[in-house]
Amino acid sequence: MNISNSDITSSIHLALAPVFLLTAVAALITAINTRIARAVDRMRYLHNELNNDSKHPIPLRQHYLKEFEETRTRGRMCVAATFFDVLSGVLISITVLELFFFDAATVNQKLSVYVFITFVAAIVCFMTALIIVLTEVMFSYSSAIWNLPFETGDVIEDTSREN
Repeated sequence: MNISNSDITSSIHLALAPVFLLTAVAALITAINTRIARAVDRMRYLHNELNNDSKHPIPLRQHYLKEFEETRTRGRMCVAATFFDVLSGVLISITVLELFFFDAATVNQKLSVYVFITFVAAIVCFMTALIIVLTEVMFSYSSAIWNLPFETGDVIEDTSREN
């Protein structure tokens, strides 16, 4: 088998095109990790508040319990998004290998179906991760707009309008 330098160069160029998608995958993993870290920090705080010795009023305790469950749900969404994003990265990597080896070895055209399948599966996994992240962001916002329960008679001063 005689492979020229231009064939190798062509194979490398063809295989590197999907690698740019790996940059997007890595960026999304970073964003998800930031979101899950915030959820975990909030869960730790709520866990501490719920288990400390001081007595919270019942409405506040119920609020913390609800927020704890919603934060746990957010964490699960982040884990699912990470799973699909990493799977997307693995499938893109397999696609790159297939493109490189199939092109370099001038393999039968029937094997190019594998490239199509892995690339499409990678894009579907990436889109799934994006949809889950969007859902988690929307869920996070909807749970953050609660009003904290206060005991009757508590007065909250508005200090934002100082003269």
